[in-house]
Amino acid sequence: MGSDKPAGLWKRAFRGLAGDRDQQDAEVLQDFAQDCGARSITGCHDREMVTLYGTLRTITFSPRGGVPALEGELYDGTGTVKLIWLGRRKIGGIHPGSELIASGRIGVVDGDRVMFNPRYELRPTAAHG
Repeated sequence: MGSDKPAGLWKRAFRGLAGDRDQQDAEVLQDFAQDCGARSITGCHDREMVTLYGTLRTITFSPRGGVPALEGELYDGTGTVKLIWLGRRKIGGIHPGSELIASGRIGVVDGDRVMFNPRYELRPTAAHG
């Protein structure tokens, strides 16, 4: 058959019979990430240019060294990365629950994966479940 999409839907449906909701949501995010060519967060290395897909869990305003900074925790079903937009207090469409594709150089600061000033594309929120 020409497309993997129906097989993926069936696979998720069968997994959903026995799995919990968080695991199902994580698997859906991972499937969407794979479909759009994104890497898994846990598979990224320090200083690597990457494209990621996930859901913003939190958004906070945390000035860094006197500079405004908007921070979002992106979750892709495998792990998290902190997206940090320097010089920004808010960005239209960026809020908890937003799904997006983020591209940039991943790094590690104080043990956390981070990406400063990522390019991003907001995506329609997928119907999980």
